[in-house]
Amino acid sequence: MLFTELRFFAFYAIVFALYWALRQQRQRVLVLTIASFVFYGAWDWRFLGLIVFVIGVAYIAQRALLHEALQTKRRWIIGLAVGLMLTTLGVFKYFDFFADSLVALLQTLGIPVSQPLVQIILPVGISFFTFQAIGYVVDVARKEFDEPEDLLSVAFFIAFFPQLVAGPIVRALDFFPQIKDKKLLRDVPWSGVIVMFAGGFFKKAVIADNLARFYVDPVFAEPGAYTNEAIILGVFAYAAQIYCDFSGYSDMAIAVSRSFGFQLPVNFKAPYFSTSITVFWRRWHISLSHWLRDYLYISLGGNRGGNVKTYRNLMLTMVLGGLWHGASWNFLFWGYIHGAILTIERLFNIPKLSEKNSILRLLFGALTFYLVCIAWVFFRSANFEVSTFMVSSMLGGKNGGSMTFSAVDWGLMAGLLGLHYLVFRFKIGMRIASWPAPIVAALAGLWIAILLPLIPNEAQPFIYFQF
Repeated sequence: MLFTELRFFAFYAIVFALYWALRQQRQRVLVLTIASFVFYGAWDWRFLGLIVFVIGVAYIAQRALLHEALQTKRRWIIGLAVGLMLTTLGVFKYFDFFADSLVALLQTLGIPVSQPLVQIILPVGISFFTFQAIGYVVDVARKEFDEPEDLLSVAFFIAFFPQLVAGPIVRALDFFPQIKDKKLLRDVPWSGVIVMFAGGFFKKAVIADNLARFYVDPVFAEPGAYTNEAIILGVFAYAAQIYCDFSGYSDMAIAVSRSFGFQLPVNFKAPYFSTSITVFWRRWHISLSHWLRDYLYISLGGNRGGNVKTYRNLMLTMVLGGLWHGASWNFLFWGYIHGAILTIERLFNIPKLSEKNSILRLLFGALTFYLVCIAWVFFRSANFEVSTFMVSSMLGGKNGGSMTFSAVDWGLMAGLLGLHYLVFRFKIGMRIASWPAPIVAALAGLWIAILLPLIPNEAQPFIYFQF
């Protein structure tokens, strides 16, 4: 059920009316929890058991941890709970990848084996709600909670439908206090909600889907037919597409959540204006960056133990972060690229150097963007062969393709970047959000009506639904 589909608007209207018609906050939470299961079941009802299992493990683990003082038993509880959730994630997400990789290795060694017949369907959003549940259990183990939460609250926290399938990943410490607070309809910042949802809708339905249709999909499908310059434009278009697609989803999720009185964390802060990869990861998919830092990097030792161990922990965090995004060698290498660059930046203190003056900021900003785009090739490509061919083309390698794009197409890319800069630099969305809600609603309706002819007939699934 996509946020840009008519059936979502019908679903949302019913849930919204029921939620605000009730007076007791617990009844409202129950309605939203049931609605969240309906929302997830609309994709495939058979996988409702999966999210119920994750909720059950998290609920039992937090109660056990809060009632057990012996450290040895606490370690067993946290190990078992996290192990069960990671095993579930591993079976559904990585079984085919590891099985195929093992078969390929054995065949290379001359050992005759056949491909496994089992093909497992990847449940939508499994990485997001699993990581959110793991974070909660770890927080309880770290004694950041004094009292156990009831089953309804745990289920609501993990299954809350606006961010269920593609984030932002929410910290339990930030969300549980909101569950108990009584919400008032008059406290909802309606102008901000409308602006954020309309902006996210525009980024996804108009920009991202059209970039995919006219530039990204054709270039990545047959890169050998295009010139080096056309491949570069196609990769730039993908950088814009994935940002508009994912940040558009996040904006709409935050807006929908706010309409019920709940606050989700901001997930993007103009990442393509970063002057280093270090800064990029402070601005891109912020909730995942914080999760990887707090629950993986720090657990591995963080920056304790000297530079060598710090660089090792950094590389492991990014490689595993790449694997989190998808079960393929391309994603692993994408994580490796980011880990390697982060290590180099830390070694030479690049983030501090890049901020010395405006000329260096501009140069490092352009270099950072190009490096991010090169890494995106591995993220998007169907296989390693396509990735290496496209990266070679981007770096000036010989390419026999003849198809190209016009100056108008390049102008469109530059225009999108300029529009993004203006919105970010002058906080245009925040300015409009300060206007009266009826005026903002009228303008948003007019805006969407004007844009309707530009929306493709078939809605594209959100990119991050596959993760």
